[in-house]
Amino acid sequence: MASSDELRIGVIGAGGRGGLARLAHKPEDGVRVVAGVDVRPEALETFRKRFGADAFVSDDYRALLARDDIDAVFVTSPDYCHEEHAVAAARAGKHVYLEKPMAITIAGCDRILAAARAAGIKLYLGHNMRHFPVICKMKELIDAGAIGEPKVAWCRHFVCYGCDAYFKDWHADRRYSTGLLLQKGAHDIDVLHWLCGGYSRRVSAMGGLTLYDRITDRHAPDEPGDSSWHADNWPPLAQKGLNPIIDVEDVSMMLMELDNGVLASYQQCHYAPDGWRNYTVIGTEGRVENFGDVPGERTVVRLWNRRAYYQPDGDEAFEFPPLGGSHGGADPRIVAEFVRYVREGGKVATSPVAARFSVAAGCCATDSLRHAAAPRDVPPLDADLRAHFEADEA
Repeated sequence: MASSDELRIGVIGAGGRGGLARLAHKPEDGVRVVAGVDVRPEALETFRKRFGADAFVSDDYRALLARDDIDAVFVTSPDYCHEEHAVAAARAGKHVYLEKPMAITIAGCDRILAAARAAGIKLYLGHNMRHFPVICKMKELIDAGAIGEPKVAWCRHFVCYGCDAYFKDWHADRRYSTGLLLQKGAHDIDVLHWLCGGYSRRVSAMGGLTLYDRITDRHAPDEPGDSSWHADNWPPLAQKGLNPIIDVEDVSMMLMELDNGVLASYQQCHYAPDGWRNYTVIGTEGRVENFGDVPGERTVVRLWNRRAYYQPDGDEAFEFPPLGGSHGGADPRIVAEFVRYVREGGKVATSPVAARFSVAAGCCATDSLRHAAAPRDVPPLDADLRAHFEADEA
């Protein structure tokens, strides 16, 4: 901590997802966002408007990390910068909130973990789906034995905003993202691991660039892509202004063998007309499935644990009232947990170890996808690193 009891926070990557830091800014509770870094002047201007004219801003993250009056940082820069920024922050003695995915390579994740342990800082991963009420209810039911022992699981993810968000900027270039099976799938892989109580030890995948490569309208290399979503950007082949380089897949299908014997599957499509993320877990005594994931939007978790023919309503159903805050209330909850963790310590719902294994599974599956679905073994994490970070897992 800095010289006072006030927790002072900096943001590396102040634009975009960096807006998350506003949820931590509560001067009345002794938490203040005081510094922001971004390479875009407009992002820094917005940052100053939000946090005050006396806030420190820079286009160089090193200037922020050199300040003695900053205790913790949000690293919300683009994925390909996560390793560099998180390692530097740890070495500067700053506690770190690191947005998912942890990094775009397995080795990058392991270097972050090693740097955080060596520096003795708290490393917190931004897997906010672990704070989604829907996912928490499914985890609660599974852990309570409502479906017996989990044995198989599926996730289907239809990404209706796929072109807008991922094929008009750096996400479309595998040099900066590895691929969307990692970048977009990191959340879902982590949730499957969490619900099923294990990590992938072997994966295989198929997929391809099946549609967006046919669009010839591309923006210039020196122009930023317009990643904003518009309902009239339809049908998919009518989209314009795509990234000049597109070498990531728009469809991915992944098979996972977990270290506890559970078998799981993940499918992702980036040109579906509707947005849908659906998890199903079947155990030795039942099944649980979600319909929708945002509280209040006809979202329900259904449980089946009696034998029957087709029963669409399930044996029990759990609905969720609307919650305030972005991502269905998950963002305020995850930021509050990070602040509490830095100030008081204790157990947390997110896990650096789990984040590493979601990246590892995604990287290995991407490699499998690009090599005729050849199975890939997921490399283990150093036992000492794993034990160090698992000590704070809830």
